[in-house]
Amino acid sequence: MPPSRSRKRTSAPPATTARARRCRRPAAVPLDDVAGAVAPPFSSPLWASLSDDLVCEIAWRVLSGDILDYVRFRAVCTRWRSGTVCPRGRGVADPRFHPRRWMMLPEGHGLYPGHSRLRGYVRFFNLDTGTFVRVKLPLFNSHCALDSVDGLLLLQRDEDTGIRLVHPFTGDIAELPPLATLLAQLKNDPSVPHGSDPYWWWSLIRYCVCATVSCSAGAITVMLVFHHLRRVAFATSEDRQWAMPSWEIPVNIAPLSLQGKLYLVQFPCANGSLVFQMEVGSPPLPPKMIATCPADKLYGGYHLVECNSQILLAGYTDSSMSHILIYKLEDLILERFVPVTSIGDRALFLEDRSLSVSSKALPTIIAETVVYTCPLNRCFAQYRLTTGAWSQPFDGYSDGFNPGPYSLIQHVISCCIRNVWYVSGPTLCVLAPSPVVRNWSLDHLIYWAILLVILFRNKGLVYSEKETKKPGWLCWKVKRKLRIWA
Repeated sequence: MPPSRSRKRTSAPPATTARARRCRRPAAVPLDDVAGAVAPPFSSPLWASLSDDLVCEIAWRVLSGDILDYVRFRAVCTRWRSGTVCPRGRGVADPRFHPRRWMMLPEGHGLYPGHSRLRGYVRFFNLDTGTFVRVKLPLFNSHCALDSVDGLLLLQRDEDTGIRLVHPFTGDIAELPPLATLLAQLKNDPSVPHGSDPYWWWSLIRYCVCATVSCSAGAITVMLVFHHLRRVAFATSEDRQWAMPSWEIPVNIAPLSLQGKLYLVQFPCANGSLVFQMEVGSPPLPPKMIATCPADKLYGGYHLVECNSQILLAGYTDSSMSHILIYKLEDLILERFVPVTSIGDRALFLEDRSLSVSSKALPTIIAETVVYTCPLNRCFAQYRLTTGAWSQPFDGYSDGFNPGPYSLIQHVISCCIRNVWYVSGPTLCVLAPSPVVRNWSLDHLIYWAILLVILFRNKGLVYSEKETKKPGWLCWKVKRKLRIWA
């Protein structure tokens, strides 16, 4: 026998202890033996076996934080989805599903919502987490945005000036009467300044509009505040026209809409800051004064902002406007004048609309700061509450209407200016006529002449060299911008 075959076959080496431990399946730990034991991964049957009452309780707590977290919660399994309330169909009528901490983000560079380059998409920004969501809203092809209240979009239809309240995430829509129904009331009102130009009337009701929404027992009531007129108009989803009460509201600059109530401060504040409150109703009651802050305690305090579920009133220490002072509205109601020394991780943005943004949302936002337009030089400034130091919030120049590519903080500032959401800036919105005006006259020729001058001077409108070589490119761009059918 050859020597190679006479050798004994060596047996395979025994498995090592470490390898045996790796291949050994871990023993299951009974949940009753160890309190608080965590279930193994991919144990969906354990989560699906939760009782319906517990699932509903968890779902409502998740919804109190953010509606998108609620949507993700319902997507875990079929049992959780069937045991919770679907937000679709209730997004507008049920206030619990309102996306309160979400804001539509203006793109800048003349890219208004509905621009052809955006392809029907609109971006939304969460003020607490900094999450960006891109939603396709084809309504902007025939609508323009007037305001955003509690995360809902207030849109105006170009065809008949009808108002629609839209939930951007669920797609629910509440139909409201057209704005054109207010024209007859304004023309017959002796307290409203009259003008012969039809554009004058539209500028009164389409410019500087602040909305408030109230939803109770399935009824949706919307109240519009017109700064120039010092009047309000209200309507429900069942009405056919807007109604305008005969009483007036105090002169104000930056009203605050919050959960069906409207807060405003009378301007000017020479004798102190007088805070008024209005509740949405059908009809609404006149504004009621709820708090007063003397001028020696707060100078120029007319900005109200919601921060951490509290309403703050911001102003200055004295007429030099060198230091910013903040009070809580609940303290002012009780006549307690205790300044706010800290706002946590928040930064306040004060403009036509006031916002509080978490510093965790964007790296360029600094906590314990106030960003606003300084009344002395009309430039954006940033004030630190901890040190009392002033600085610039960003590099470069921006008026808020055409935010450049410098920093995302400029886009947040644009969220505070309602006119940026219009088709092409505040000036064009004022001049833009209603689609019901069809007859061309001398006023229309003057209008188009002014419009051409604005278009050539507007920095936000960017046209490529290829587009300018097309025949009739300017006329097409003008009509595209204003959505006018001649």
